[in-house]
Amino acid sequence: MSAIEGLPVAVDAMGGDNAPVDVVEGALIASEKFDVPVILVGDPEKISDHADLEIIPASEVIPMGADAAGAVRTMKDSSIVRAAEAVRDGKASCLLSAGNTGAAMAASLLRLGRIKGISRPAIAIPYPVLGSTPTTLLDVGANAQCQPEWLVQFGLMGVGYCRARWNIEVPRIGILTIGEEAGKGNNLVKDASKLLEEINWQNFNAEYVGNLEGGDLLTGAADVVVCDGFTGNIVLKTSEGIYNMFDSFIKAELSKTSSADEALAAITPTFEYLDPVGVGTGMLLGVKGVSMIAHGSSSPTAIANAISNAYKLSQMDLVDKIKSSMSV
Repeated sequence: MSAIEGLPVAVDAMGGDNAPVDVVEGALIASEKFDVPVILVGDPEKISDHADLEIIPASEVIPMGADAAGAVRTMKDSSIVRAAEAVRDGKASCLLSAGNTGAAMAASLLRLGRIKGISRPAIAIPYPVLGSTPTTLLDVGANAQCQPEWLVQFGLMGVGYCRARWNIEVPRIGILTIGEEAGKGNNLVKDASKLLEEINWQNFNAEYVGNLEGGDLLTGAADVVVCDGFTGNIVLKTSEGIYNMFDSFIKAELSKTSSADEALAAITPTFEYLDPVGVGTGMLLGVKGVSMIAHGSSSPTAIANAISNAYKLSQMDLVDKIKSSMSV
């Protein structure tokens, strides 16, 4: 049995736009509906209606606009730091926060440690592909400024992530840019492409497929797509906005027809698959533990799904698989 099997998810109850109310509600849904063990981390006096969920006390909260690294070092009793320590100390299988992304990354790095060979961790999300396994896109927000070497590391971590999560034996890696032709992109993409092309991917039991455009994320043209966190976050937020717009539009149009109920029932499974609320979180790859980051605006349903997915990922031996992917 794994050392973390069955251990609860440490949830930063104070992180998020509507914390702790929405976070606690989501934790209760995850506990009751999905039967996921949960520990809330935060100020007990501010956490109400938590039923019988255990609480790890934390008296401080790192604000969304705070300097992440400095705050993590000085606010040692903050909820995100205590959540990371719960994972480090073997009290939790993984952590989840919808708070300050930089603080979540810094706390994970300082308390859990960095995987050897990784300069900077990256947030990875599954990008849905109809009829196939999702495309893993990273980075989607941990690093607004990147160096070419980091994108290579993102690709290697993505290989290990895909193998562990979806059993893809030979993952295909691509780089996100503005055209499929060689030489397209800014200086970062051009330099990173050269480095990616120089690697003998067969040694890593993987395949490099080259330049990819935004639309390729939806087609399954690659299993792993790398980019800097600035670009990835814009792609992520734009995609979610488009989904929400079409979801509202189609449901409004269907409501005007006499067969609306049947039509809505027919398309609901597809919309549920595409709905970002169903995923709820991205995984911070590159640290020695499972650290999950959710949107600050996450609803209770999104938080519940994020907790459920975090727990599932914590049982998959992902960290060891990512470590293995960093060496031949």
